[in-house]
Amino acid sequence: MELKNALILITGAGSGIGQALALRLAEHTPRLTLVGRRQQPLDECADRVRAQGAQANVVTADLTEPGVPETVVASARAAFGGIDILVNNAGNVRAGRLESIEKSEVVAQVALNLTAPILLTRAALPSLRESDRGLVVNISSGIGLIAMPFYATYAATKAGIAHFGEALRRELYGEGVHVLTVYPGATSTPMMESSKAGVAEGFEYEPPEAVAEATVEAILDGSLTVVRGGQRRRDMIATNREDPASVDRMLAERKPLLEKSVEGHSSL
Repeated sequence: MELKNALILITGAGSGIGQALALRLAEHTPRLTLVGRRQQPLDECADRVRAQGAQANVVTADLTEPGVPETVVASARAAFGGIDILVNNAGNVRAGRLESIEKSEVVAQVALNLTAPILLTRAALPSLRESDRGLVVNISSGIGLIAMPFYATYAATKAGIAHFGEALRRELYGEGVHVLTVYPGATSTPMMESSKAGVAEGFEYEPPEAVAEATVEAILDGSLTVVRGGQRRRDMIATNREDPASVDRMLAERKPLLEKSVEGHSSL
């Protein structure tokens, strides 16, 4: 896919993977609509994007509020005339035992990680259909492939957005709009700052720039998925599919340490 002058909308663009994607894409001089809840980091990202020769339109918005997906799409259209690529990246997390976290924390994860990207994609589809390079990029998670204890709601939302993308890709097959799903592993982003989980608990971190690089490569070559984590992750995915009980036993050994490490993990 040619990215020069592409009209790209990225949610969660003020930090983490979203910001890294914006900066990596800016190398191709597209026109970027950067969406997030905080003005200052979006403005800073926009300045860096413009310094690379790309254009940037900043939209401060809470995607979980009624009518906001339509407003965000309208802003992108007003600024640049349309949308070629939609990147559903915004997300949040609250780890811990299901009965220990608040109902509002469950609802907040479902609202931002699943409902918001579905509604934003729905609102953007007419614009994507007008494009000759329509693409939806959904940022899921490795936990959407291999569910981890103490991440029940988060896992549900990330598996949900992955299957939403797969279903939509098949729904739109042959109609000019492609769907790419990205499964990052543990990534060094602000969303992970409150987690104390490390290698001992099965979390090996990589920088968001590595995820962005792999995602842009996948956009360029028309891939269906990006799965981070290397051969070890691929082996575990295969084991989880073929012998899930063995994964249960393996994770059970780590469970006390993992629970203590992630009980305070929240980006809400």
